[in-house]
Amino acid sequence: MIEKTKEIANVRNLTVSLPTIRYVDPDYIYMGVTNARCSEGEIWVKVGDHVKVGQTIGMRKGPFFDQPIQSTVSGEVVGIVKKFHRNGKLLDFYKIKNDKKDEFVETAIERTKEEIKKLTREDFVQITKDMALVGLGGSSFPTYIKLQTKDPIDTILINAVECEPYLSADHRLVMEFPYRIYNGISYAMQALGAKRAYICIKKKYQDLYDCLSIAKTRFPDLNCEIKRVGNYYPQGWEIELIHSALGIRVPAGVLPAKLGVMVFNVSTIVGLYKAIRYNIPVVKRNFTLTGDGITVPQNYRVRLGTSLQELIEMSGGYKGDDNKVLILGGPMMGANLVRDDAVITKTCTSCIILNEHKFKEEPCVRCASCVYSCPVGLQPVQIMQAVKNNDKEALEKKLNIKACILCGMCTYTCTSKIHLTEYCRKAKKMIGGVKK
Repeated sequence: MIEKTKEIANVRNLTVSLPTIRYVDPDYIYMGVTNARCSEGEIWVKVGDHVKVGQTIGMRKGPFFDQPIQSTVSGEVVGIVKKFHRNGKLLDFYKIKNDKKDEFVETAIERTKEEIKKLTREDFVQITKDMALVGLGGSSFPTYIKLQTKDPIDTILINAVECEPYLSADHRLVMEFPYRIYNGISYAMQALGAKRAYICIKKKYQDLYDCLSIAKTRFPDLNCEIKRVGNYYPQGWEIELIHSALGIRVPAGVLPAKLGVMVFNVSTIVGLYKAIRYNIPVVKRNFTLTGDGITVPQNYRVRLGTSLQELIEMSGGYKGDDNKVLILGGPMMGANLVRDDAVITKTCTSCIILNEHKFKEEPCVRCASCVYSCPVGLQPVQIMQAVKNNDKEALEKKLNIKACILCGMCTYTCTSKIHLTEYCRKAKKMIGGVKK
């Protein structure tokens, strides 16, 4: 009998216990003119200009928001080059030579605890907008828009689940910066007027629980608890996390804020801490480079804008003579790269390098594995057929493709090795569900 698949292969043991290596002073960094959410952008500096850390050098234009582009090093603008973005597209990047002086822009000032306590919600919104803080778990949704909600927020959830295999960047972030996390949580609660907060981690990670429990003793007045949730996939999906942590079912099409809940990725919370305390944007982030195709899998603390090629060299280069598969992001939801000439941006959590193993796609045997395992109850095989038939009406009205979260479970469980997730991605593009 076919059963629902919730467990996926856990290969985090390659890096989860490894301390993070700091690689924060590359010779050059690369700042993208556009990104996945902003298809247009303009740069306000020219070749030869000197820039500082945190300086706004341009502006990206989104569908309903603008997003400042800020340098993550001090140094000289040397030109424009083509590099791969985390969405797998080849985009324009401004190349900046790092003078390695870390000269911060004048607006980078440390706020006292007393000053922070006096900040209003409008202040928090403006600061996070100016600092271009976005969801660092991969969503890249502007944080200031979440803070602008008119709905009363009772509970904040911090997503530290990191449920995809191989990934350990957030795991190491929790282990190494727990005080920043708790400070960031206190700021988020102040901004939203929330009464309580939960840091959500998988039950099996006792080290995270112990670390957070010890750090919590430094914040006796903060109404924040550690919530141990299920070890399954996709436990990190916002809707599933809310149900696991709070027992609340979020109806389709309803924002969690309508139910008094707001969710932040743990890396975003650390970014919020930096923005509020020091008035600086995200300059560095944790990043995992792993897989059986890299010589030394490793966790890194990197400067945003760092070339992926440099990290590959730091990890001893490629392992073996097999063709490599490069995935920027997690193996379930990440983007496949055709070259390693990519740049680590705010929302890049990892790069997985695998030795290529070719699989032959077989005809569908109607086993329904994909149907049983879909976390939102869709029918991936019928979606595939609708895509082949160019049936947009069926995709939108009958098959509810907009509900698809592109989690990858249908492909993972397919006994015929059909890339069903790719058909779902094409289906969403057909009806305008995702950007092309």
